Amino acid sequence: MKHIYLNLKRFDIRPHKGGVNRLAPVEDWGRAVVRSTQAGLGAWACRDVEFVQFLPEAHLLEAGRARGENSPVRLGCQGVYREDTAPGGNFGAFTTQRTANAARELGCEYALIGHCEERRDKLGLLGAAGVEEEKAERVVNEILNQELRTALAAGLKVLYCVGEDERQRDRWQDVLTGQLREGLKEGKGGRDAGGSVTVAYEPVWSIGPGRKPAGPDDIRKAAVFIKERTGGLDVVYGGGLKKENARMLAQIGEIDGGLIALTRFSGEIGFYPDEYLEIIKEYLGGVYETGV
Repeated sequence: MKHIYLNLKRFDIRPHKGGVNRLAPVEDWGRAVVRSTQAGLGAWACRDVEFVQFLPEAHLLEAGRARGENSPVRLGCQGVYREDTAPGGNFGAFTTQRTANAARELGCEYALIGHCEERRDKLGLLGAAGVEEEKAERVVNEILNQELRTALAAGLKVLYCVGEDERQRDRWQDVLTGQLREGLKEGKGGRDAGGSVTVAYEPVWSIGPGRKPAGPDDIRKAAVFIKERTGGLDVVYGGGLKKENARMLAQIGEIDGGLIALTRFSGEIGFYPDEYLEIIKEYLGGVYETGV
């Protein structure tokens, strides 16, 4: 199966406040994302591919209402808290936190866990507390594992992100090993859990303006490494599936899809549904033309 994920981060903020929402009024934004993409995605319904859109929590209900009958769009949240409600247990003392059960109530089927932005935040907090870097990395992986297991227990599937930054490139295998071993502990999914976990490889060292994009050899090498250490979990490219790299990624047999964010990186930066659908057409067209 191929997986196409869309992470809309905080793309619901208007440009005059530093955001990139040019799609619709804020109150209609989640609905507009789904309505403007689901018909185009339906063209791939006969293929073995799933489409998941991770939205900010405030927009999930309207996005869910916008899904038509047999819509190919699956909704996801951008993270879950490491604890949850339980019958006869904690009934909701989680102020400011998004629990996995709440995400399910809002119509989510997926959770995004371990995105490099989440990892950076948690590492920053531990660093500010004086925790040594290697120990901080281990603690973050353990926290993310709690989130992952909580999500799975609530019936959510998980996109679990791993990757090394520029300071870690010379020990990338050790970094990925720790993120996979500790982060997936007691919750790998895969064959034994109906494909409940997919891994996204984020080469953090290549993400951002002015950085050299990861090439096919780097991506293939990491994907092979991840599959070997997870018993063959599906691996998608989390460094940004876009039109410029779609055909290249389509040629890498070890890659099972990608994670899209912005669709336009210059001029009027933002997410544009027609460009999103064009990226998918470019990638899946390449996949099914070559039979990868």
